[in-house]
Amino acid sequence: MAIASTIRPCCSHLFLSQIIPKYPYNFSKSQKCPHRYEVVAQAASTAPAPNPTRDPVRSTGSVTPPHILLQGLKPLVFTPLLPFPEKTRPVDPVRHEPIPRTKSVAEREAWKLLNQAVVNYCGKPVGTVAAADAGAFKGELLNYDQVFIRDFVPSALAFLLKGETEIVRNFLLHTLQLQSWEKTVDCYSPGQGLMPASFKVRTAPIDGNADAEEEVLDPDFGESAIGRVAPVDSGLWWIILLRAYGKITGDFSLHERVDVQTGIKLILNLCLSDGFDMFPTLLVTDGSCMIDRRMGIHGHPLEIQSLFYSALRCAREMLTFNEGSANLIRAIKSRLSALSFHVREYYWVDLKKLNEIYRYKTEEYSQNATNKFNIYPEQIPAWLVDWIPDRGGYLIGNVQPAHMDFRFFSLGNLWAIASSLTTPKQAEGILSLIEEKWDDLIGTMPLKISYPALESDEWRITTGSDPKNTPWSYHNGGSWPTLLWQFTLACIKMGRPDLAQRAISTAEKRLLDDNWPEYYDTPTGRFVGKQSRLYQTWTVAGFLTSKLLLEKPELASILTFEEDLELLEGCACRLSRNGRTRCSRQAARSQLLGNCA
Repeated sequence: MAIASTIRPCCSHLFLSQIIPKYPYNFSKSQKCPHRYEVVAQAASTAPAPNPTRDPVRSTGSVTPPHILLQGLKPLVFTPLLPFPEKTRPVDPVRHEPIPRTKSVAEREAWKLLNQAVVNYCGKPVGTVAAADAGAFKGELLNYDQVFIRDFVPSALAFLLKGETEIVRNFLLHTLQLQSWEKTVDCYSPGQGLMPASFKVRTAPIDGNADAEEEVLDPDFGESAIGRVAPVDSGLWWIILLRAYGKITGDFSLHERVDVQTGIKLILNLCLSDGFDMFPTLLVTDGSCMIDRRMGIHGHPLEIQSLFYSALRCAREMLTFNEGSANLIRAIKSRLSALSFHVREYYWVDLKKLNEIYRYKTEEYSQNATNKFNIYPEQIPAWLVDWIPDRGGYLIGNVQPAHMDFRFFSLGNLWAIASSLTTPKQAEGILSLIEEKWDDLIGTMPLKISYPALESDEWRITTGSDPKNTPWSYHNGGSWPTLLWQFTLACIKMGRPDLAQRAISTAEKRLLDDNWPEYYDTPTGRFVGKQSRLYQTWTVAGFLTSKLLLEKPELASILTFEEDLELLEGCACRLSRNGRTRCSRQAARSQLLGNCA
């Protein structure tokens, strides 16, 4: 495909309205819609004291709409977190300001590498390359010199948490522009809402002037990827990052732009389109997420479901309610409720549930069947029987008719905690299992992308004898340091920052000495990966984001969600004997939080 058909020059109008307010916020009810709240700038000295009965405002400046403020429940947070609250530190006696924490050698090196990885377009920063030594491995350039949406997320968070917001805004707007590009593979065009996996800044001749050149963006929607797989998770990560940007900067004008609202709707319409599937989970092919090679995750992989749930909650918060979006918002709420129930009920495994599966009857033809997916007890792998601890559990990797993938996938479990896709007890159980199985899942380098590895005939059949995904390497049981920031996020949300600090301490010195590899091999992560790029940007950024989140744990809420009883009403109905009855939020609270663990 010619470059001219897939790229366009930069547009200066993208960079208007980049002034970020520097003051705290109060909120007022919008006159346009009773369910929407708008930001109203007001100096802190003149801000009226909040009335908890009429306008419940928390000490951080966040607002809980009265229709969801329930007695005895933690209010939901919809608002920016400026100004950043300072942690208690020694105070400079001259300047009367907190003394900044001294950065470690690894942190200073990481910031240097991250800044060097920044990619500029038309004089503006728009992202970071995947790896600094992109062509150092056997002269193979591949696509490590491109800006990947999923890879840029930890970089974006590191910049946001440091107060550098321009690069994130530019990235969000330019990738949104790429969403509408023509994308064709073998005469077939995928849905309009598809976001690119990556893009590269190139120079191209200006039309009509062979002597002049301009910078252009060249996106890859999967038509150049190994296996030609569309990146399902790109659009989900984009929505999650958009919400985080708004909450940390207070720049909600970006959310309200017509092109941004349209972009959100296109992504969701693609995800929520009708099909033949009977389940609320998103059906995808192998290789459509971080695990982008054949690894037997086709169907309904947990990683996609966790990101899908989080993106739906983000979109529900950001979409402007009007006549054009009303049906979509209702569809989002309905899907969230069904997806929450489905994952909590059918993906969760602990010792009790495993014993229940072991005693399953098969070939049940009934609407009241216990073994709804006709799972044969012989599918329980031998390693799991002795591995699963007495305390704790996890969400398995995949559930579909006559198939359960019992492998532990870190990203899906950690993001399920962050987004409250799990119940609170399930979230505690996942962290308990990680703590109990620390040597297996963390080892000498956090964090296993999946556990255990596929070996022997299982590896040959499942991966097609993939030479990169050999046992305990790459996606097949490899250790990925970039997962540190998601582990830290989950630990902070559950009040266990000690676990995150323990993992970061394990990784810090080795990452610096080993030149920030992409991944590690062997069951305990002792070797740098055999095909691992060095100076991998999301390894660097994941480490920095973990450090910043531990330093300011209150900022973790830009990415997390608390339990929403409005969504659980439908879920409680599904647990009742008569799923057609209408449930109250009190029933949702007592039944879901009490019984779905």
